[in-house]
Amino acid sequence: MGAIRTTTQIGSPDLRPAMQATHDGTRWMLRLDDGQDLFAALIEFAEKENVAAGTVLFGIGMFRNAAIGYWDGTQYRPHELTTPHEVVALHGSIARADDAPSLHLHTALAGPDHHLLGGHLLRATVGVLQEVAIDTFPGRAFGRPFVESWGLRMLDLEPGTSR
Repeated sequence: MGAIRTTTQIGSPDLRPAMQATHDGTRWMLRLDDGQDLFAALIEFAEKENVAAGTVLFGIGMFRNAAIGYWDGTQYRPHELTTPHEVVALHGSIARADDAPSLHLHTALAGPDHHLLGGHLLRATVGVLQEVAIDTFPGRAFGRPFVESWGLRMLDLEPGTSR
């Protein structure tokens, strides 16, 4: 017997482009449209579908602008991209922090000169479209507590348990 498949529109077409989402079991495929804020769209998806634990398996498409960062051990050193770049890779995790979805994304981007740039994705606006595959862990909640010794939030696969 096959799994149930559904396709939904998330967002209001009157206010901004709508994201399409379909799933087969725990696996989701999303299509984001030109002009959408990647982080806002993925957070909206996680809220609507009650995703408290997930992984961004891959993403491909284009960003019209973005900022990537390099962690130097104390802070992210940002690099602004103001020209469109092809998304060669997009990976990450979905957890909860402060009672809201928390995303940790890394990317590799190719510019008009065909050189690759990559790092921690700080922000991005979709250019043309973005295709994103996500897998979820129903019944699980990952945390992302702030770890003082590192000065950043880190993934916790079993929040609330003592180690």
